[in-house]
Amino acid sequence: MDYSTNFQFVSTDHALLDAYSNTVTGVVRQVSPAVGHVKVIKKSVHPVTKKMVENPGSGSGFVISSDGLLVTNNHVIENAALVKVAFSDGFEIKAEIVGADPSTDIAVLKVYEGSLKPLQFADSAALEPGQIAIAIGNPMGLQHTVTTGVVSALGRSLRANNGRLIDDIIQTDAALNPGNSGGPLLNSSGQVIGVNTAVISSAQGLCFAVSSNLAAYIAGQLIMHGKVKRAQLGIAAQPVNLTQRMIHANQLKSTTGVYVFEILADTDIYNRQLKIGDIIVEFDGKPISTVDNLHKYLTDEVIGKKVSLGILRGGRKESVIVIPAEFKV
Repeated sequence: MDYSTNFQFVSTDHALLDAYSNTVTGVVRQVSPAVGHVKVIKKSVHPVTKKMVENPGSGSGFVISSDGLLVTNNHVIENAALVKVAFSDGFEIKAEIVGADPSTDIAVLKVYEGSLKPLQFADSAALEPGQIAIAIGNPMGLQHTVTTGVVSALGRSLRANNGRLIDDIIQTDAALNPGNSGGPLLNSSGQVIGVNTAVISSAQGLCFAVSSNLAAYIAGQLIMHGKVKRAQLGIAAQPVNLTQRMIHANQLKSTTGVYVFEILADTDIYNRQLKIGDIIVEFDGKPISTVDNLHKYLTDEVIGKKVSLGILRGGRKESVIVIPAEFKV
């Protein structure tokens, strides 16, 4: 029997596995010093004793600048009275919260000591499903754990804790657990392609990360302003189905719209042309079908500017002018 062919296949497989292994270990050596274990103390009132109690928590984060700025998840540091970051060399230091954005689950921390080498953000718009994905973090408090997988899908959406929809989410099968939150998802070059943020606990291999492009933008806003500026119209609204008559008569592109059931008075917002019962179907000529869709266009770029809303009033399409103001928490 000729074993030469089988031997050739085995040798090839070993070479490929060695190349993959070398790639992963090389990335881990390169980036591990920049990945931190975020330790927090959150204070709350005990429901029975009514006394103040301290609840420890943890997550992950990574350095993005040599002067000590780190990215993590908002839900890791939310309501924290104390935040510390421990690095792989055993160095632990108190951190300050620069800013946090619940709507994208991104937060920025600052530490003032140590020699830190930052990670670089990759262009997540260039990602393709099937690419290697490497996650480094502290699952279940087990520091600096490495898991690998692939980019399973792109362009997913995820609901943030405050109810807003986070777009541009990466799905990966690189294993994540509580404590991985805020850690980096990396490509084979050691660049950050996403910020690990959530898992589906009832499923296996369904893990999610905020894309690097979105995370970098939000981090920049938090560093500059301490918050992310967004616009608001001063309305309470909900999605509503449109009748076929409404759609055909007004040549609409969507089967749903946004029904206005409350209009709030605000001196900074001009919304007096709107009426309760109006159905918003366009925002500056762009189709609107859901509240999430409307939120997407309420960026800092439209604060204080005139915007034309396409609405249905009495079944007929009209245009009204609004001037959004900055959203205030």
